[in-house]
Amino acid sequence: MCAAEAPPRVAMLGGTFDPVHVGHLRSAIELREALVLDRVHMVPARVPPHRATPGVDAEQRAIMLALGIADTPGLYVDDREIRREGPSYSTATLASLREELGTHARLVMALGYDAYLHLAEWHEPQRLFELAHVVVVDRPDHQQPLPTALETLIEGREVTSVEALMQSPAGGVLHLSLPTRMAISATAIRERLQRGASVRYLLPDAVERYLLAHRLYR
Repeated sequence: MCAAEAPPRVAMLGGTFDPVHVGHLRSAIELREALVLDRVHMVPARVPPHRATPGVDAEQRAIMLALGIADTPGLYVDDREIRREGPSYSTATLASLREELGTHARLVMALGYDAYLHLAEWHEPQRLFELAHVVVVDRPDHQQPLPTALETLIEGREVTSVEALMQSPAGGVLHLSLPTRMAISATAIRERLQRGASVRYLLPDAVERYLLAHRLYR
């Protein structure tokens, strides 16, 4: 990296994407804009350690994610958790990204408020902050007191602006409210598919065509 070149800004946005819907994709776009990111890696989990195993295999979920992203600038399907055996620990994914990007890159792990409340229970939570920043996508209608273990974990890490966060490669916590908050649930989409109800406009057209053609979630 030459002296005048800014370090890359990259976010990891993990999830089961079971299936990916327009809420996931819109959030990724707005996250990229708000943090002025070069790329958002959308990482489908093979074996999510904190929730039930998805009903559709990881390869098909990755295919639907790729169909949903299509040619959207700055969004990428990252299949490293699918290729890795064992539980899809975020520390392993971030360590892999950090190795590729180098020590100066600004690396962000983005997650929703509900997941954030359980962050202290994750695998090697302290190491997460050695590898990346944590950006919490807040839900304006849903706030609750932080667990004591989480308060201890984030003590001294919170910042109030993107500029402050990006002063260092890792270690900070920023709460972010995105402009568009879509009340779309993958669970609700699966339930609609199971009973034969329409999912039009909840999913990208290409994703809807794929899951209907393969009779997924039926």
